[in-house]
Order: sequence, then structure tokens, then C-alpha cells
Amino acid sequence: MTRSRLRGTGSALPANVVTNAELAERVDTSDEWIVERTGIRQRYIAEDGETTSTLAIAAARAALDDARIEAGEIDLIVLATATPDNTFPATATKVQHALGCNGCIAFDVAAVCSGFLYALATADSMLQSGMAKRALVIGAETFSRILDWEDRTTCVLFGDGAGAIVIERDDASSSDSADAPGIISTRLHADGAQHDLLYVDGGPSTTQTVGHLRMKGREVFRHAVVNLASVLHEVIEDAGISTDDIDWVVPHQANARILDATARKLGLPAEKIVVTVDQHANTSAASVPLALDTARRDGRIKDGDLVMLEAMGGGFTWGASLIRI
Repeated sequence: MTRSRLRGTGSALPANVVTNAELAERVDTSDEWIVERTGIRQRYIAEDGETTSTLAIAAARAALDDARIEAGEIDLIVLATATPDNTFPATATKVQHALGCNGCIAFDVAAVCSGFLYALATADSMLQSGMAKRALVIGAETFSRILDWEDRTTCVLFGDGAGAIVIERDDASSSDSADAPGIISTRLHADGAQHDLLYVDGGPSTTQTVGHLRMKGREVFRHAVVNLASVLHEVIEDAGISTDDIDWVVPHQANARILDATARKLGLPAEKIVVTVDQHANTSAASVPLALDTARRDGRIKDGDLVMLEAMGGGFTWGASLIRI
């Protein structure tokens, strides 16, 4: 079998940083309240002229630079987002045009906070099938545009940003060992019965509006810990490894409490968990690739490391992917 190998990562954030103290000036909240319940200290909020596509383009360019690959060598773009620039066409086509890789496959994936894992699995499958050789997989969001800024229980949780990776089919690899570089195992799930726990109350076909995010936080927390621990065990078993073999876990950065609870349930030490939620807040589909790029660029994640990616989002959708860097 061949594997899809990671060639590069990149990320992008809006220029505008909003601290908890600044947020408390417009919402009935406080820095202490937010930090105690979420671990978040600041977030980046897109301003006029900054959109999901502009963030995605910047992250994609950074990933291409890191991979030392020209845009024209990309033949697949899969972009995960719940906040596209337009209902259609796909935001991925804007990225394709801006990068100058016209003619390649380009489409969006909608699985909210799990979107990047769904996009990664889709791109990996297409590379394995021979439909493409090199892919850009992007998670990009401007969640600030769908927040109810009067609802302090949700508006403090989210931020904007983008992360991207370049993956390439490695035809030279024929090993199914966890020691070989590339994407080793991925598992995805969904449960539409939980729709009303985390959703947006608008849409073209229902209200003809964009709508605002609505969430029942305690219920989401409970499902997140159980579902993430379960899917992580699935991937570990499928790959034939133990939790001790994992060098790093790069989780969806939703809430520090969820990260802590999931780590405890798996018996993983806190020092193996990449945490960026304090700086970026919850950036939905951008969360995992943004955290992955941050940890690679600051030297924590190195070539040869065994890295577990995991996320859960509205739908519910959830999943995990094991990668040897």
C-alpha cells in the first residue's frame, strides 16, 4: 500500500486580537469567568476585508512554502469550513484561483469542527485512488460572523483563523507499519440525532438567513469526552499501537476542560497534548491544522513523531487520524 505523507503546514490569523478584557467591555463577562470555564485568554477576530477565503489563501501559501512545492503542482484542494464566503461557489475555488492552480479539483467539506478531519480523510482517499498526487487540505473559518454577541455563553468561545497542510502520495512506500511516515489510520463518525445540541439557527433552505450559533454547552461537553475517547481507541487499535507510542495529540481546541478530560480518560499525560485554545479560542475547522502548524513551527512536533489528530463538532460529527510526520 502507499501512504499520503505530510509535506508542509501553514496557518493564518486575522490582524485583530481581542482579549477577554476587551470582550468584557461589550458583553456581560470577565477574564476570570472565561479562563476558569474554557482556558481561553484571547482570540483573533476578522475585520472588514478579511474573509474565510483570504485566511485560507494565506494559510495555503504558507503551507506551500513550507513544503517547497509550487501551486501548479497541486491537483486537489479540499477546504473544510462552516462559514464559506458564499453559499456557492465553493470557497476552495477562490483559493484555487488565487494560488494560480486553476484546473485542479477544488471543493468544500462541511462537518463543522470535525471538518478538517473529514477533509483530510477525503483527500487521503483520493490520493490513494490515484485521482490526485498532491493535495492542499485546508480548514478556514470566520466564526465571528455567525456569533450572537449578546450570548455570553457562546460568543466568548470562538475565533477566526485558518490552517493548511500539503500531503503527497508516496508511491515508494509499501509498508503498513506505524513506523512508516504518512497517514496511518483514520476513523470518522456522525450522529444527526444530536442536531439540537450544537447548530446554527438559519440557512438558505429554512430561514433564508445566515443565522447564529446555538449550543447547549454541558451536553456537548459530555458527548465530546465520550466520543473522542472512543474514536481515539478505535484508531489506536486499528494501527496496532498503544497510547504510550503516541508522541503528540493535536486536538480540536474547543475548551481546555474537554482537552483535560479526554486526556485523563485515555491515560495520556498533559505534556503530550498540544494546547493553543488559550491563544486562538475555538476556530472550528481551522482548529486542528492551526494547532498542528503552531506545534511544528515552535519545534515541539518533529519529523518522525507519531501524532494523533482528533476533533468533534456540530452534527454531531467526530473523528481521529494518526500520522507519522
